[in-house]
Amino acid sequence: MVLVMVFGVALLTAVLLSGLAARSVLSTSLLFLVGGALVSDGFLGLIHITPDSDIVAATADLALFAVLFTDGMHVSFPALRRAWRNPVRALGLGMPLAFLGVALLTHFLVGLDWTTSFLVGAVLAPTDPVFASAIVGREEVPAKLRQLLNIESGVNDGLALPFVLILIAAAAPAGHAEDADFAAIATELVLGLLFGVLLPLLANWLVRFRLLGAEPRLQPLLPLAVGVTLYAACHLTHANPYLAAFSAGAVIAAVSPEAKEAFEPLGESLAELAKFAALLVFGALLTPQLFGDLTFGGYVVAVLAIVLIRPASMLLSLVGTGFDRKERLTAAWFGPKGFASVVYGLLVLQSGVPRAEDAFTLIAVTIAFSIVAHSSTDVPIARVFDLEKLAGIPGDGKGPRLPVGGRGRGGAGGGDDAGSGTSDSGGAGEGAVSPRG
Repeated sequence: MVLVMVFGVALLTAVLLSGLAARSVLSTSLLFLVGGALVSDGFLGLIHITPDSDIVAATADLALFAVLFTDGMHVSFPALRRAWRNPVRALGLGMPLAFLGVALLTHFLVGLDWTTSFLVGAVLAPTDPVFASAIVGREEVPAKLRQLLNIESGVNDGLALPFVLILIAAAAPAGHAEDADFAAIATELVLGLLFGVLLPLLANWLVRFRLLGAEPRLQPLLPLAVGVTLYAACHLTHANPYLAAFSAGAVIAAVSPEAKEAFEPLGESLAELAKFAALLVFGALLTPQLFGDLTFGGYVVAVLAIVLIRPASMLLSLVGTGFDRKERLTAAWFGPKGFASVVYGLLVLQSGVPRAEDAFTLIAVTIAFSIVAHSSTDVPIARVFDLEKLAGIPGDGKGPRLPVGGRGRGGAGGGDDAGSGTSDSGGAGEGAVSPRG
């Protein structure tokens, strides 16, 4: 109950400070992270949470599922078909380069064996702009940039998971991760995709029966019911819940825009609650002992993963695109590590691989540094684009600027507005993604 009280106080504080946070470097995400750390064993000792506590894995897993489910609803398939080049560059080139760069640094600076080093690289490869919401949620930021970051973060979690599981199986000693073979991994991914597509289609088909249908005030609960059922089905059958969540959200947005629109306010609030709860619990793991266990080489890896590896890999992947210099630098900087890395890091800790605790310590510290760095710089950088817009300053001449507007909290419309705006080297109009606010 102490944890519930701490969460309630932190939530009340976050709501009261949210207006100030929207105008400054103050971050509500950072508030929960710091709050969790303050009440942990390392400081006030009000709550007692360890990495192997069930609540850690449960809250991170639920938060990632909720965020991906709502993220999926921001994808418009028609606009995505016209705008696949830039996300594919980020996922097909930028992500592998980041994976390789972190693995090399981990091996040479931390001294982990090659397999475990590549495992750390796979865990830290996914990005999560939920910690940079002012970038993907502000209409003054160019739509194609928001689209790139949102689609990249929604898809790369699922892309990284097979590599995480395969590398755990390769690194684990005999008797551990017996089920993490290639066939099992492929089955989990296929089942996740099937559930994520078929369950929303079934619900949409049932709701169109003459004797059935949702009363207007209950319509927001239809996608929620699909999400809850999908979450349980995935865990009961060992299907991949993250691929299922993202695909289900995208299918709901495609086949039932009215359900997506009705659910969006509720869904965003639920995703925020799950995110804050996971941050509070994760913050409780950030004790002085954990930071003291990381070697100097580990700190170098954590810093370079954020300020060098991600920026360099993304900049290389965007060479030759229509993004101007400021947009490329923004995309390169905002590669925060989030809930996927937390969940995958816990899998590593529980896997029995050699030096699993050292790997998890490096992963946890990198995530903490990333949350601090990215959630405190999103608003100032977003305001740079806003100042340009107010002053009427054009881009640097390397590509046309996209018009920003439309309906919804983020300014970019959903399916109805898909295709508005112009495309640029694979970039689409702002309808491709309706970003989180």
